[in-house]
Amino acid sequence: MYEMKDEYRTGVKFIDEQHEKIFDIADRTYMLLKNDLTIDKYDKVVELMDELREYTKFHFKEEEAYMDKIGFKRMFTQKVEHAEFIKKLDDMDLSTIDENQDQYIMNILQFLSDWLVEHILEKDMLIGKQE
Repeated sequence: MYEMKDEYRTGVKFIDEQHEKIFDIADRTYMLLKNDLTIDKYDKVVELMDELREYTKFHFKEEEAYMDKIGFKRMFTQKVEHAEFIKKLDDMDLSTIDENQDQYIMNILQFLSDWLVEHILEKDMLIGKQE
């Protein structure tokens, strides 16, 4: 369901490769949602969210270093959006997962979908164009 398509490629190889990893995490989250054989998904959700949080911190650090290197004009806006993304992940209340695990996963997927489409297409594409 979640895959890195050509339309999401910025033209900056390492950024595209890192975006692929984020799409992979989103896809594994989607597969967890669709897995009817797993009744209790709590541990897997926590594991995926931890992986997403740590990987995006790494990705944002790398991307920001690259933007700094090329003198990217919209770097401040990017940094603010990156910080907001991490804050959203940090603020997720994992204690509420058990109330409705599938709904919790759907909320995560909606958040990721919005981010991946909007941020990559509207913001990150500009990085490759400035290069």
